[in-house]
Amino acid sequence: MIPPDRLPDAFRRWGYLQADLDPLGRLEPLVHPDLEGAEGKAAQPWRRIYCGSIGAEFMHIHILERAAWVAERMETEPPATDTRRILRRLAEAELLERFLHQRWVGSKRYSLEGSAALIPLLDALLDASAAHGADTALLAMSHRGRLNVMINVVGRPARDLFTHFEDGDPRSVLGGGDLRYHLGATGVHTTPSGEEVQVHLVSNPSHLEAVGPVMMGRARARQDRVGSDGVRRVVPVALHGDAALAGQGITAETFNLDGLAGFGVGGTLHVVVNNLIGFTTPPAALHASRYATDVAKRLPIPIFHVNGFDPEAVVRAAVMAADYRARFGTDVVVDLVGFRRYGHSEVDDPTITQPLLYRRIEALPPLWQDYGRRTGATDQELAALEEEITDGLQAAREEAEGRTAMPEFRTLPQYWAPYQGGPYSPELEVETGVAPDRLAEIAAGLASVPEGFNVHEKVARGLTRRREMGRGERPVDWGMAEALALGSLLWEGVPVRLVGEDSRRGTFNQRHAVLFDVEDGREHVPLAHLHPDQAPVAIHDTILSEAAALAFEYGWSRDTPEALVCWEAQFGDFVNGAQVILDQFVSAAEDKWGLLSGLVLLLPHGYEGQGPEHSSARLERFLQLAAEDNMQVTQPSTAAQLFHLLRRQALRRWRKPLVVLTPKGMLRSAAAASSLEDLSKGRFQTIRGDLAPGEAHRVLICSGKLVHELRERREERPDAPSTAIVSLEQLYPFPEEEVAAALEAHSAAVEIVWVQEEPANMGARAYVRPRLQRLAGDRHVTTVQRSASASPATGSLAAHKVEQEALLELAFAHPH
Repeated sequence: MIPPDRLPDAFRRWGYLQADLDPLGRLEPLVHPDLEGAEGKAAQPWRRIYCGSIGAEFMHIHILERAAWVAERMETEPPATDTRRILRRLAEAELLERFLHQRWVGSKRYSLEGSAALIPLLDALLDASAAHGADTALLAMSHRGRLNVMINVVGRPARDLFTHFEDGDPRSVLGGGDLRYHLGATGVHTTPSGEEVQVHLVSNPSHLEAVGPVMMGRARARQDRVGSDGVRRVVPVALHGDAALAGQGITAETFNLDGLAGFGVGGTLHVVVNNLIGFTTPPAALHASRYATDVAKRLPIPIFHVNGFDPEAVVRAAVMAADYRARFGTDVVVDLVGFRRYGHSEVDDPTITQPLLYRRIEALPPLWQDYGRRTGATDQELAALEEEITDGLQAAREEAEGRTAMPEFRTLPQYWAPYQGGPYSPELEVETGVAPDRLAEIAAGLASVPEGFNVHEKVARGLTRRREMGRGERPVDWGMAEALALGSLLWEGVPVRLVGEDSRRGTFNQRHAVLFDVEDGREHVPLAHLHPDQAPVAIHDTILSEAAALAFEYGWSRDTPEALVCWEAQFGDFVNGAQVILDQFVSAAEDKWGLLSGLVLLLPHGYEGQGPEHSSARLERFLQLAAEDNMQVTQPSTAAQLFHLLRRQALRRWRKPLVVLTPKGMLRSAAAASSLEDLSKGRFQTIRGDLAPGEAHRVLICSGKLVHELRERREERPDAPSTAIVSLEQLYPFPEEEVAAALEAHSAAVEIVWVQEEPANMGARAYVRPRLQRLAGDRHVTTVQRSASASPATGSLAAHKVEQEALLELAFAHPH
């Protein structure tokens, strides 16, 4: 028998293990030693509080005030709820699903039936958040219940959804568009007291949890736009499936973001639509823990498990979650335990894999009817409610019939109005040079530190060199060109955000955007102190992740089109850890959803003998994703080229993702350095090199640091004057006119050779060669590269040197 004085702690700590959470009884109470013998009159009130329809996990929170807050709320009698409103919302949710099921038989919709309490849950979240001052909510969710949320939470007209089901205008989306349960939506939620919350349902792919960090990045951008009150006014809500939450590693990465400088959103409200199944797979095969939400216990945040067949408990849990976020500014999790009435997508037969479970499900009444009877509604009242809602849906369907134009579910914020996507046009170009005196002012600011700030001696020498570069006394290296580009944009009112793994210093010790006092450790960001009226700048190191980190920056760029937003990989190779984000968002969002982004990816790339994981940013993958002018893929070879490229990205009104393959060893190379004059005039050149007419019999075309190595080798060879070398600085969109002009300038050349460092099955070879051949006409285009390989590069420095030497020799060898 547990002593009476230990009962409160035992139930607060372990009561959730015996809570009544599953309407189908799949989560049987778990025996725990601390609760053995906890029966009788003394235990009864504690069992009612902690083992009822809400199971609260909070005693792992090490901050006493927060744990005590949850205990107090759980142990206080819940306020009265508007049962009639809850009933109507449940009826609207389930009758919509029934209507779709009957009218469009066999169409995938990922029904919410079995978890219909999600709709009053989201109502309660938004109502409570509005009471705390929120006027905007961003929702991220996968496909389960998405159509229902669009209509019953976001507030889109049902006729628009029905028009999509009719699919009356297929030619409008040939080769593009997306499934209706992936589309984004915008609308207004009005609370019972009349407050309005702008709701934005974020467009998402089928890669489930990938949308979470995208939504967080968007929320942070909107909060930054609002200002000091942003966290209160902009609320992020992430909806998860139980199988995806437990199974996908990006969820752990995403939980790790909030609370970090530069990435926190004042807490995300996480809601798990927990059907205790994943497609056809039971929980025992999906996660080793009792609850899918255990992934969230890495953080000191509360987790409220709630029985989806007790709508009033669901609403109470939602209100507690919103209140907790408002009070403490951290994540909160609400685990809504329900079931899935049909198969995964209504065209599946779940009785094949879960026959016993689905016999029990078939016997359950619709939740709205069951709840209505529990709260005293008569059969006549229920019938009248059903008729009213169904008649409204039928009227909406009749409006949808015959419509051919597909309606948009969302509208873009006004700050996107000045920007455009679509195909490239030369008229989009702008001047990117900066006057020498302005560059000198910026350089002076970059090389200055506050009085009494103790700079590391190595950094101090670098600042002296930068000061000299700004005065034109020394060529501008790569790091300084980048700093001048960012500084000049800030000076002109363009916000800048640069993040990545170790990006504040720079992986290769080249950036030093944040300086550290060697005596007291305080920080100084020179870019933030250039001019009193400059735009804001944010320079942050990210978590050691690519997927969630890149997704967050993509999201941030989606709501700050006026800014230059850069994400940097420690080595370009590491971006393959974010391939889903590249495939589903960065490259395809404009085609699928009509959404633009100006995100910049800085990817160190180049074969220098550093091994398979530190050589290649997988250029070939980006070129495979490139189509319809959806992105830009570049490899600038000089500091000035980088300077103009970054400024072009921010100052043009054309918003497309920009992939920049940046150097490593060439960062301080004299060959890649530029004069100050090169920064003060001109633009980014899509191709560079020997472009003037000449008598060359061979034209070598390459990209990246290889152009400098080829030029150096040409100087060493007696036949060098007969070889022209052209650097392709922008690979996509392919600069066809410029390349054609370069080939025409060397019309006497009989040999045109594409040279690359990457193996034959990688790099730009497969993309560039056919384009060169088409422009070369009768002249045959050959290639020089490493042999095809399963691995990007050798792990031996000595072997690398042998390969690189052979590559350079073959580029000049006779014949090809």
